[in-house]
Amino acid sequence: MFKAILIDDEPLASRMVKEYLSEYTNIEVVAVCQDGFEGVKAIQLHKPDLVFLDIQMPKINGFEMLELIENPPAIIFTTAFDEYAIKAFEQHAVDYLLKPFSQERFDKAVRRFISQASNTSVASGSSPDPSNRKNESTNNSGTANNHAANNKDATNSSDQPLTNPYHSQKEKTRALLDTAAQSPEQADRIVIRDNSHIRIIPVPDIIYIEAADDYARIVTANGAYLKNKTMSSFEKQLPPQTFVRIHRSTIVNVTHITQLHPHDKENYMALLKNGIKLTVSKTGYAKLRDILGMR
Repeated sequence: MFKAILIDDEPLASRMVKEYLSEYTNIEVVAVCQDGFEGVKAIQLHKPDLVFLDIQMPKINGFEMLELIENPPAIIFTTAFDEYAIKAFEQHAVDYLLKPFSQERFDKAVRRFISQASNTSVASGSSPDPSNRKNESTNNSGTANNHAANNKDATNSSDQPLTNPYHSQKEKTRALLDTAAQSPEQADRIVIRDNSHIRIIPVPDIIYIEAADDYARIVTANGAYLKNKTMSSFEKQLPPQTFVRIHRSTIVNVTHITQLHPHDKENYMALLKNGIKLTVSKTGYAKLRDILGMR
């Protein structure tokens, strides 16, 4: 039995997915949520195998919600058209359903999930039956003609045997989120988990970001927060005219720099308004000179 959670701010959309899922005897809906905050709590509580996730939601969007999950479950996205969402899906082969979608297209996405889950179970020594759908047709290939234009069949690697399914899914999810984070909607804020709270940090409030083992430490005037995201991802997401990677482990908001001076043979030092000193590499110094218009 697989546990599923539905996260969508449109009750009609959730009811449709729940109705479609009623055809499956091996999938149980354990929670229905209307925003990302509820979704994070439900995932922590129920630890589902599968989440049907909308993207355009109030408070935080589906991508931002997914960034807050340490080990995200399998995700089937249900969404209206979004340029950056589709770019992320197609580049990283994560399945998605464009609204409105048919039962037939829905079934194809669910079979893809069950196939991947079966591959994982085979690798661990068990083998669930992937065909637990009531009245399953013997001919279930293809997509309904009236939805073909809006529901392109992504070439999904989960249709193929996976040597390490969990690792593959985790890497695909990280790559997807890196692409989605470049959308204008996410370019002006960072969403983080602070113990049991979810905080939304406006990008201009960030003073600098530094690497901290597997996390990044985001420093603001109101405190410092950890986020499980790479420095390279932040470098792609943050506006390059304001945020410069001055060292392999540091990205700084240049509006907070008050002084730059040599530190040793290879490095420089940046003094910030709050008195913090940051090491600047030779390459980082060259970037700062360009951004600040230094001769």
